[in-house]
Amino acid sequence: MQDMPFSDSSFQKHLDQGRLMGCRCNSCQELYTPPRPLCPTCRLSRMEWVAMSGKGRLCAFTAITVPPPALKQEGFSRDNPYAVGVVELAEGTRVVARLLGLELSDPDSVALGQPMEVVFIKGGPDGSGDTVLGFQPAAE
Repeated sequence: MQDMPFSDSSFQKHLDQGRLMGCRCNSCQELYTPPRPLCPTCRLSRMEWVAMSGKGRLCAFTAITVPPPALKQEGFSRDNPYAVGVVELAEGTRVVARLLGLELSDPDSVALGQPMEVVFIKGGPDGSGDTVLGFQPAAE
């Protein structure tokens, strides 16, 4: 795992294997999700892979009623919106992901700050596409 480059394709490989990974700068100790090859804080490339817990809290969300073609094929539409949001992970980083298990017909029922947990969504109408990062309300 340590020999994988810090790239979108490596992040995707981890998702496909059911792992949410970030990276830590060995120089300044800053943590990032998704990973990046160069630390924005100290501008050094001394990164290491770090497994993230997959637990966090909902910071922001939006319901999308006009899906791109790939999500339209999965059945999303004006009558069946999907949600995307920002989750602050327990480790302190924030990540944008698809959200499942929210009552989008009543957006006021969605509580910012609610506990969330990672889910790995198989993409495509038949589930054969790339894995998409998602979060759902955490089981109590």
